[in-house]
Amino acid sequence: MRLLTAAVTSIALALGAQAAVAAPVEIKFSHVVAENTPKGQMAIKFKELVDERLAGKVEVSVFPNSQLFGDNKVLEAMLLGDVQMAAPSLSKFQKYTKSLQIFDLPFLFKDMEAVEKFQQGPDGQKLLSSLKKKGLIGLGYLHNGMKQMSASNPLKVPSDASGKKFRIMTSDVLQAQFEAVDAVPLKKPFSEVFTLLQTQAIDGQENTWSNIYSKKFFEVQPYITETNHGVLDYLVVTSTEFWMSLDDDLRTEIQKALNDAIVYGNGIAAQKGDSDKQLIIDSKRSEVLTLTAEERQQWVEAMKPVWKKFEDEIGADLIKAAEAANN
Repeated sequence: MRLLTAAVTSIALALGAQAAVAAPVEIKFSHVVAENTPKGQMAIKFKELVDERLAGKVEVSVFPNSQLFGDNKVLEAMLLGDVQMAAPSLSKFQKYTKSLQIFDLPFLFKDMEAVEKFQQGPDGQKLLSSLKKKGLIGLGYLHNGMKQMSASNPLKVPSDASGKKFRIMTSDVLQAQFEAVDAVPLKKPFSEVFTLLQTQAIDGQENTWSNIYSKKFFEVQPYITETNHGVLDYLVVTSTEFWMSLDDDLRTEIQKALNDAIVYGNGIAAQKGDSDKQLIIDSKRSEVLTLTAEERQQWVEAMKPVWKKFEDEIGADLIKAAEAANN
């Protein structure tokens, strides 16, 4: 009888062990934007590639539109194991590393080609590991595009922003950017921006063409100025604990799927920048303003001192490397 009991117990343990091994790895991917944005499409593509290549081994669930967490809470949730992947804007990592503030410096990159060149170069790739001491690992950069300014009044020169309230992401650099033109920066969640604009609790905001269109900001903002003053990119991130818990082969395959999804998402970002801008123009709900060279230079001169203010935190050499990517 004892032998029979022992045998049954052994079989049960073996079956339990097999079930545990067979259980797929769960990846909850949380983000804050709509599914039709570059980030939303990238996340969907990542799920599709994982389903195709790692069926039965990994299951990805995507939660858009802040369904699980906003960007201000998702990294804390990730460290607790409640989320395995997210793609917050680079501004959200300020309390985890100061180096990534480089992407918030106004008028540092002339276009997305320069941004890509810097990110894929040695300095940009090194930044991916700058979060490890805080328990996070950067897996790749995802583009959204260059930022524009929208407002309830025309913004042509820096003095037009004086006294106006602008929503910003949680970023000391972005705060300094608007303070440099005597505006009032307010740190508010992305999910609240439309309501804040609609109720005129704020006067304006900065964002990419795809976000301005997909979140319908253009419907409640009469003017959008094409400034291309900054970059809005995201960092696809996971926790060190989760990432290192994976088998090497599985981790490699997940990274490959993510890399392919990011290339796909970045392609959409490039296309949507132009197409969504045109859709906004065609809607006639918001007037798109173009700056003259002289007007743009006024903004540059007003905001460039922000570089010096954060030079010690970010690193002068890193800023120089980013500038060199413009050439």
